[in-house]
Amino acid sequence: MSDGIGLAVSAVIFALRPHRESGEQVLHLPLVRRLRAPFDDHWALPGGWVDEAESLADAAARTLEATTSLRPAYLEQLYAFGEVERSPDARVVSVVYWALVRSEEVARTRVGQNVRWFAADDLPTLAFDHNRIVDYALWRLRSKVEYAPVAQSFLGETFTLAELRGVYEAILQRPLDPANFRRQMAASDEVEPTGEFTTTGRHRPAQLFRSKAAPTAPSPWRAS
Repeated sequence: MSDGIGLAVSAVIFALRPHRESGEQVLHLPLVRRLRAPFDDHWALPGGWVDEAESLADAAARTLEATTSLRPAYLEQLYAFGEVERSPDARVVSVVYWALVRSEEVARTRVGQNVRWFAADDLPTLAFDHNRIVDYALWRLRSKVEYAPVAQSFLGETFTLAELRGVYEAILQRPLDPANFRRQMAASDEVEPTGEFTTTGRHRPAQLFRSKAAPTAPSPWRAS
């Protein structure tokens, strides 16, 4: 970092994983342990400095992959955090990106002593203002799921309505009535039946659905 104001990027990556105690699917995000001052040995969001010859989005993707091995297909810019005293030893502005990832992407994460997934609503005290950043990202996600079909981003190409409802419940942190949810999905024009059914499990086959947006249409997750 040169003298003056430093420019950095951070990434908030949400995924659904079982809670370590309850086993229920809850929002998680990867954190990286800091190995130097300030905030030595504290957990922090993945990120780093922006090189002079790269874009903000490229810097966010590069630092995220370098620390966690995650490579989301799309990173959306969330917000810029630039309070004067957010870093104790320098003036730093951080541009934060976020993304939602599926379970298969989570499985490719490089985890270990210095990289770990944490439940998003049960975090330790993080470095800098990263608790505030996560709180803001959670608020944005819970607001966005009310008007845009972003919950499907956690699922595969096809899914049951029960699986989709489970994602909504995990994001909103409240149970949803199955019958009402089915009616809402039918009225929303967000999903359509594939004509196929599940073939495994002890219960009767469940109808499979997919997102109704055309493959060439912009993803609602990419809309601010």
